[in-house]
Amino acid sequence: MTNKALSIFNQLRPVSIGFDNVFDHFEKMFEDDFLSPMVPNYPPYNIVKTGKNKYDIEVALAGYSKKDIKVDYDDGLLTIKSAKTEKDESKDDDGNILHKGIAKRFFSKSFTVADDCKVKGAKLEDGLLRVSMEKIIPEGREARTIDVK
Repeated sequence: MTNKALSIFNQLRPVSIGFDNVFDHFEKMFEDDFLSPMVPNYPPYNIVKTGKNKYDIEVALAGYSKKDIKVDYDDGLLTIKSAKTEKDESKDDDGNILHKGIAKRFFSKSFTVADDCKVKGAKLEDGLLRVSMEKIIPEGREARTIDVK
């Protein structure tokens, strides 16, 4: 980790409560050279804010079916990956492959999800996987005006 980043984390930790996992995640990013250009960019994805407290992760998965994709959520980590299926080959009437130019790539992409976000579900439609999430704000943390007496 760079000295500048370490300095920022050391200044923020004493005044931040309950954000240890966020700081740990950023420290790991610097240690693992996560910000290097070697980060895989397949499959392409968008993170979209769809409402005040609602988010979608959209992943472009043209050519994949529901049985080809696995979505896991465990301990704040959402992982979308291709599932290994039996070999599926396109054959002509005689059983011969004419041309195999489109190959399915095996991939795994992970996203860190905040503790107060709930994964609502996933839907694959027209080659786009959409994983929906909602940030749950407890009643005591909602914005309100405090009466001064």
